[in-house]
Amino acid sequence: MDRRFFLTTMALTPLFANDFTKNPKDIYLSYSEYQILNNLNSRLKRLRKFVGFANFNLVSYSEALYYGRNYSAVGSFTNDELSLIDKLFYESTEQYGFFGQKTCFNIENKISKKTVVKIPRTGHYLFKGKALEDYTKLRKDVGSTLVLTSGVRNVFKQLSLYCNKLYRNGGNITRATLDIAPPAYSYHTISDFDVGRKGWGYKNFTSDFALTFEFEKMKKLDYISMRYNKNNNDGVRFEPWHVEVI
Repeated sequence: MDRRFFLTTMALTPLFANDFTKNPKDIYLSYSEYQILNNLNSRLKRLRKFVGFANFNLVSYSEALYYGRNYSAVGSFTNDELSLIDKLFYESTEQYGFFGQKTCFNIENKISKKTVVKIPRTGHYLFKGKALEDYTKLRKDVGSTLVLTSGVRNVFKQLSLYCNKLYRNGGNITRATLDIAPPAYSYHTISDFDVGRKGWGYKNFTSDFALTFEFEKMKKLDYISMRYNKNNNDGVRFEPWHVEVI
């Protein structure tokens, strides 16, 4: 079955059905891949719960498989799940309209705790050096209402975010890739971080953040930049909250 048309065989919500009608060129997972994604997405959530929110940001591929094999609370990753992980990590993204640079070439990428710092009361880490220096300056120049909303993300954390977005979009890879970088393409794996306005919750990950006074102050600073401006060449949505470490 053509992956673009598998959704017509499923019991869809009106949202997904309408989305499909309006975007006939979008690429979808096959029906069987979507079923595997459902199981994988659930397992990744169990893994996050097992290792803890903060630790999940750093967990490596081999560590994830180890936890799966040895702890029933997570459960072993199936061969089908591992094959789907390989697909999502290694497959070229240009067919989905994503033209960003690959930032991680090794699915086994490891991040040592010696290279990162855990930021209090956030559940996130930042890389030592320029990223930590930039965030420290931002808090000083913008004010304490600016908070870290996402920092270091190893492959499996980015994979989890991507799988969840892919699942919520009914297997629409094109749409999911517009909203979040695939697991091999995230700058969070090597440098960048996200910030937001204290108390804003999910709104910090919308274009509304560009309307805040925190963002207005950030625009005047010359030691940081915005990774994904409007109409960027990478094919990523506008992300005013995403700080590029330069």
